[in-house]
Amino acid sequence: MLPQISLETDRLILRPLALTDAPTIQKLASYRAVADTMISIPHPYPEGEAENYISRRIAEFRDGNSVAFAIECQQEKLVRGAIEIRDIDREHSLAELSFWLGVESWGKGYMSEAIFSMLGFGFENLQLNRIYAYHMLRNPASGKVLKKNGFIHEGILRQRVRKWEVFEDVVLLAILDRDWKQQKEK
Repeated sequence: MLPQISLETDRLILRPLALTDAPTIQKLASYRAVADTMISIPHPYPEGEAENYISRRIAEFRDGNSVAFAIECQQEKLVRGAIEIRDIDREHSLAELSFWLGVESWGKGYMSEAIFSMLGFGFENLQLNRIYAYHMLRNPASGKVLKKNGFIHEGILRQRVRKWEVFEDVVLLAILDRDWKQQKEK
């Protein structure tokens, strides 16, 4: 197994998650506003959950099922959130893109930059044909950043998840390798 690489954008470094990131991940993921529209982040964020999250991602990388990165600003060397390609299905050449940022990093264009880099990684390095993503219907900002990066709206999964005892509709979007190549040429 090859070691996980890091990716660089104009302002960011996407690097492998490390257990030393746990205190920062714990702090960022503990904000209710972060958990509110994330399908799988609980609130309150349990003590020790960041270590569990990172350990699971490291194990999934070893098994070839996931590649997770800490999103770090190049200037300050501060972790801002995480982004991953997970549930890699080699037979059908597809995977899910999942991402989140700490509240103080919202609205700065970091996620769009990170997603663009991850798409290149997914299509070029992982040889995927399709990358899909979900977001809660009531979180249009996630849909906007995905569409900005070439994702196409495929449908709404009605009451797909239960968040805090409320069934929530989830939007499904996807991008294909051919779409990515066309977008990259522009």
